[in-house]
Amino acid sequence: MSAARLSAFAAAALAAALLFVQLPAASASAASTATARFVELAANVTTADGYHYASADDTGRTMDAAQIVQAADGMYLAVYHTMLADGRFHSAVATSDDLVNWQRRHDFGAGSSQPALAADGRGGYVLAYEKDPANHIAVRGYDDLDALLAGRAAHAFDAPRTLSRCSEGTPAITAVRGGTIELTGHYRADCDTDRQLTATLRDYRDWHAEPVHRLDRAIETHGATGNIGDRAPLELAGQPMVLIEGQRWRDDFGSWSTYAYDPASGRADRVPLRTHGGSTSFANPSANLITDPGGRPALLVSLFIPAEGAADGESGQLVYWRELQHTARYEPTASSARMKPSGEHA
Repeated sequence: MSAARLSAFAAAALAAALLFVQLPAASASAASTATARFVELAANVTTADGYHYASADDTGRTMDAAQIVQAADGMYLAVYHTMLADGRFHSAVATSDDLVNWQRRHDFGAGSSQPALAADGRGGYVLAYEKDPANHIAVRGYDDLDALLAGRAAHAFDAPRTLSRCSEGTPAITAVRGGTIELTGHYRADCDTDRQLTATLRDYRDWHAEPVHRLDRAIETHGATGNIGDRAPLELAGQPMVLIEGQRWRDDFGSWSTYAYDPASGRADRVPLRTHGGSTSFANPSANLITDPGGRPALLVSLFIPAEGAADGESGQLVYWRELQHTARYEPTASSARMKPSGEHA
């Protein structure tokens, strides 16, 4: 090897070494008891008690970015969006009694995407979604379940963009306390890359939003240089946590990962998700504690698998659940749902 080639090789080796020492080291311990419990229950989809890939409603619309909650009567409600022939996203709400077969009940209109739903504690519901043009967060209030399913909003608010002149959206509802609604979302920092925000809406009139740099840093520590976007709150093992998506490289839909963030420590764990076919990219995470179709307590998880990181037959919306204790398994009639044989659960 010539001296010039040796010099070039040494320079390359030095650069690689410097890059290595700058990469974030994985922590030997979990961020919290809650994040560890989530990984234990939800990381391996092949151990789920029920699952369904490529979820769609009864009209054939894909249920992208679906978030699922359970009504007081046990019925499951999903809000989701679909790109339609008009070239725009349409958000919708659907109902199900088995988490597999969904009946679309209302379309919230063109230009609505990334919807989130929460009960208001008074028999009604709050819906938030990203609205275009001039992408911003829209919030709607419904007096009861019938009003939600019919799209009859009693309250409406379209938030001003205060953190980005380009885009604010992908909301999640963290709390509803009387006339106060607490939300999270993202804003396009410097009109370049999505970063996190928190916001408060009072009486569908007064809006205040601010950045959440601590959460951004927790995901950046794992090497996420692209967008940091959708997130969902969850309480597990008696502790609050946040599921959140982070993108390794911007504009690379195959580089999305899901993280479990602990707000107390400011740390996040990457969730090592494993599907039946070996998909590698996971976005738009959400989760809820529910009573499953068999009447047992369970953790329900909903994830979007982009085509760029999907195994055969797995792209689209994945919905799966894991029972919180060992019991006999529910067996649905729909052939599209796969059920895991009985096993021990923590």
